[in-house]
Amino acid sequence: MPYIPNTDDDQRRMLARIGVSTVEDLLTPIPRELRLDRPLDIPSLSEMELLSEIEAMSSEGGDGLISFAGGGVYDHFIPAAVSAIVSRPEFVTAYTPYQPEVSQGTLQVIYEFQTHICRLTGMDAANASLYDGASAAAEAVILAVKATRRNKVLISEAVCPMFREVTRTYLTGRGIELVIVPTKDGVTDIDRLKTVIDNKTAAVLMAQPNFFGFLEEIETVEGMIHKAGGLLIMAVDPIAQALLKTPGDYGADIVVGEGQPLGLPMSFGGPLLGFFATRKKLVRSMPGRVAGRTTDIDGKPGFVLVLQTREQHIRREKATSNICTNQALCATIATVYFSLLGKSGLRQVALLSAEKAQTAAMAISKIDGFKVMGDQSFVREFAVRTPIPAADIIEGLAKHGILAGVDAGRWYADHANCLIVALTEKRTTTQIDRFINGLKEFSVSGVLS
Repeated sequence: MPYIPNTDDDQRRMLARIGVSTVEDLLTPIPRELRLDRPLDIPSLSEMELLSEIEAMSSEGGDGLISFAGGGVYDHFIPAAVSAIVSRPEFVTAYTPYQPEVSQGTLQVIYEFQTHICRLTGMDAANASLYDGASAAAEAVILAVKATRRNKVLISEAVCPMFREVTRTYLTGRGIELVIVPTKDGVTDIDRLKTVIDNKTAAVLMAQPNFFGFLEEIETVEGMIHKAGGLLIMAVDPIAQALLKTPGDYGADIVVGEGQPLGLPMSFGGPLLGFFATRKKLVRSMPGRVAGRTTDIDGKPGFVLVLQTREQHIRREKATSNICTNQALCATIATVYFSLLGKSGLRQVALLSAEKAQTAAMAISKIDGFKVMGDQSFVREFAVRTPIPAADIIEGLAKHGILAGVDAGRWYADHANCLIVALTEKRTTTQIDRFINGLKEFSVSGVLS
């Protein structure tokens, strides 16, 4: 239910409409001895605080987990207005909006989504969304190979493992050499990267922040890949972008990312939403659809599909639009979320998340046997060295209603004792304290006692 309180003026007008002066007048039929003669002790809470309390009450029976896990899908607050708006029947359809005569409303939503992504990334053009961030990354690599006519691609080991696996699958049978650049202390090993970049390299794919939550030396990588004649592809976190230099300012050629944090629920890992943006020089090779704004012969503004790489319109072997089927509703959700929060609201979400992450990291570092990996900067997510396997900590705290983070050992054989922790604006001080106290049970002194 939307949380919409009435103002004093609203109440006065409603009472006047039904012919009474005060709320007390409405209670006249109830004997005075049965009425509560004091104000109800109802605290003044924001929508987010109210829902948090209700969720805490509903989970008293043991259901639900307080999430400190990220890795691409995050537990951000979603204003009730988002679901109220996108639940309107005109937005809900199984139809794939790819035809030129699709409704003006649908085209306008696509255009506004593209505009939000361009402003967020600092790029020239964005498409109408893709299935998820992983398939967007794969499409970006393929675009770079076509644009440069080279067949070697470098991907940092610190890029989300799911992105790397999907990209590897997409490249199967294409004769493209895929080189994984190792990490050092949670970030890409720049010295190793220097040894593998050459004049055959089509692109390097970097994440900012990376899978461990840390910030990479993108300026250095940008200089190296462009000097070699290749393209810089960046996989970015849309919430962290509110605090960081944009990929456009870094000099990136292609930007991709996972849009789930933009108003979509976690929903056990899906559906997700990929976004894709490029420089103008690459726009005609971009996968998916692009909506544009124009004017008709009477000078009235209107929206049209201006580019789409569907197999019905171009040669099948060059078509790349097959992965954008019916992502329109997810893109609509992100557009509504962007519009409701605005630039300042998105920055506030990022700031709150970052402040809570810094607080939690400092507290965790004081626990015997726990240490934040390396000496890297981060926004809302960070990797922690743990005294016992991270999988055991996650399993242990789950019994106490806490999802402690992501076990890096699932994807990195030498990182079994590495826990990746994420915080969002939803995590309260009480929840963070509970999490920290839970970790203390796994400290060196706690395990030995």
